[in-house]
Amino acid sequence: MTMGCAKNSVDSEVLAGRLRAAGHILVDDVREAQVGIVNTCGFIQEAVEENIDVILDLERLKEEGELKKIAVVGCLVNRYEAELREALPSVDLFAHAESWDEVTSFLSPDSKPSFTAGRAPLPETTPWSRYLKVGEGCDTFCSYCAIPIIRGRLRSAPIELLVEEALKLCDEGARELCLVGQDLTAYGRDLYGEPATWRLLEELDRALPNGVWLRLLYLHPDRMTSDFVEFLLESAHILPYLDIPIQHVDDSILARMNRAPAGGHIRALFRRIRELDPLFAIRTTIMTGFPGETEEQFQKVLDFLDEARIDRVGSFVYSPEEGTPAASFPERVPEETAHERRARLMELQEGISLERNGLFVGRELDVLVEEVELDQLLGRSYRDAPEVDGVVTLPRPGGMDFEPGCIVRARITDCDEHDLQGVLL
Repeated sequence: MTMGCAKNSVDSEVLAGRLRAAGHILVDDVREAQVGIVNTCGFIQEAVEENIDVILDLERLKEEGELKKIAVVGCLVNRYEAELREALPSVDLFAHAESWDEVTSFLSPDSKPSFTAGRAPLPETTPWSRYLKVGEGCDTFCSYCAIPIIRGRLRSAPIELLVEEALKLCDEGARELCLVGQDLTAYGRDLYGEPATWRLLEELDRALPNGVWLRLLYLHPDRMTSDFVEFLLESAHILPYLDIPIQHVDDSILARMNRAPAGGHIRALFRRIRELDPLFAIRTTIMTGFPGETEEQFQKVLDFLDEARIDRVGSFVYSPEEGTPAASFPERVPEETAHERRARLMELQEGISLERNGLFVGRELDVLVEEVELDQLLGRSYRDAPEVDGVVTLPRPGGMDFEPGCIVRARITDCDEHDLQGVLL
């Protein structure tokens, strides 16, 4: 079982590949398994609690004789190993993230590590849409973020290995590759002395088969430039879609977050993207209730959203994370106030998202079909990242067969604030 982010899903596929090479078989239902493995997330306290509940469920299955062993691996162990060992004595193995051969050796003591096993798709993996993780760890050290504590410093994968993995995923049926990392704009700085995102994308653009979508997720705004956006628009494979988590736009709040006080740069960047392509899809993430945030500073966020007309916005209330500098900051914003601000932000964004979706009514879009039902098809356009964005719903014509993973052409006929509806062409 995989908890947390897309990067964790890649880790689980790597672990599954090692286990398969050692002779183990993955099953869909935990009650059919002999060993229950949970790849955990420890990013925020809400995730920690959810992960603990899953582990307790596995403990109950073991007590009932449904499971023989339990393995808990990943970020939660990185962060709270000592506490977990004390609180969960029935767990048979605790292993840190990326210690996959330790898991394999525990389950198959006589097996040898397999460094060429590759990734094995999980039951929930969609073969037409795969994640390509460019590295691990982070060197940005935002004051609220526990990622460097959990995952350590930046460790990038070499360009040639990423291109090789991307081509293998395409051979396995991928029509969309989503590049993920803690921050794509920092990719390669540890290997090449400077960020190498541009170089990686050029190599992928040359190597990928025709028709494969390349989607970029999680780019730090401070290292984004107009030239980089222009390069993306000239690419044969890179979608005009960017996930740029800004967190805030007030310079003093950004400085307290240990991010560059670059509110002006953020505004100029988003304005330039709109100038280059009015239909470019932008997603961002914004935090409310960071220590010291005043109503005036929060109003700057609302003004920015009203100006930037962003397609998708995710918002979350600040959570003090153990071990981070911000957890000890004074001037804590009352939780009720932080939630109220988030509600106001999302109410404003709903209208903006509806307006942005409305721009596509009457236009044609390519749609990657993900679900084929008796009377309709459900899919995603270039504007929709897996799991976090909207869907495109299309009536299914009678007498026509469709397979998940195919790309169809559609004319958009209607929309709401999240999704589009259309007809096949």
